[in-house]
Amino acid sequence: MKTLLPTSTAGSLPKPSWLAEPEKLWSPWKLQGEELANGKQDALRIALQEQQHAGIDIVSDGEQTRQHFVTTFIEHLSGVDFANRKTVRIRNRYDASVPTVTGPVARLKPVFVEDAKFLRQQTTQPIKWALPGPMTMIDTLYDDHYQSREKLAWEFAKILNQEAKELEAAGVDIIQFDEPAFNVFFDEVNDWGIACLERAIEGLKCETAVHICYGYGIKANTDWKKTLGTEWRQYEEVFPKLQKSNIDIISLECHNSRVPIELLELVRGKKVMVGAIDVATDTIESAEEVAQTLRQALQFVDADKLYPCTNCGMAPLSREVARGKLNALRAGAEIVRQELLKEHPCL
Repeated sequence: MKTLLPTSTAGSLPKPSWLAEPEKLWSPWKLQGEELANGKQDALRIALQEQQHAGIDIVSDGEQTRQHFVTTFIEHLSGVDFANRKTVRIRNRYDASVPTVTGPVARLKPVFVEDAKFLRQQTTQPIKWALPGPMTMIDTLYDDHYQSREKLAWEFAKILNQEAKELEAAGVDIIQFDEPAFNVFFDEVNDWGIACLERAIEGLKCETAVHICYGYGIKANTDWKKTLGTEWRQYEEVFPKLQKSNIDIISLECHNSRVPIELLELVRGKKVMVGAIDVATDTIESAEEVAQTLRQALQFVDADKLYPCTNCGMAPLSREVARGKLNALRAGAEIVRQELLKEHPCL
């Protein structure tokens, strides 16, 4: 029987302190060689168990085997020089030292496929796997070869498609592409960004999702949010075209954000992962707060298409806080699930 309001996370969960420095992005590994490989698998098991204990329906690896949601994928590609670094502006928000594209980019071998197979062996639940989207990948690099954001994005779309097909074969049920850049570069998104994303999902039979958020709860992002005014209407720019796209699920940020909830009407008909957990605060939501966000979303999303989720990844949070937030997500979803079943027993 299909679960009503199936819960999931947007991506990352905190890493154990013995694997990497906690509450930090790009935290270096504390282990090496075989110890690191085993440690990553142990951390993945723990992340899975945390989700299962909290009652999360669609589980993930919690991104335990990667340092960062974009750069870990890029590290495995040829044509990118990590020793040759340049400072670039990331999503028009903050400066970062990034690797340089020095030649044609290519995927020499699978990146996450073995990790996905390992996760599949640990559970019979539906699993979701996150990959960086093409536009967010190009925004995390200095391009000294293609000299064109669009050309590089199309190359990445082809590479992502190769990886996605092997992840599907490994038993992944939902492949999610993380595209926070979609909230910034609106003209490019509509000109070629969504078409690039469709190239990345070409030929897939599993479900596909695009995650568009306002970023991790780090200072650069929270400072940027303060400049966005009383209404965050960025989604308005890209939703109409996404609604017509081949992407199955749209994942977005709703709780404690200034996104007008009625913008969800623009993607009516799509499945929507509604972010009902704020990842930019250590305050753990009450079940009722989560339920209220979901009730608001239900005005614009059909009940059988609503997937309660987190706003973004939780890597920068403590494990205790993340655990509390997972429990709140499940409890809030259960409140609304029971309300819906009472009103519509046939759901």
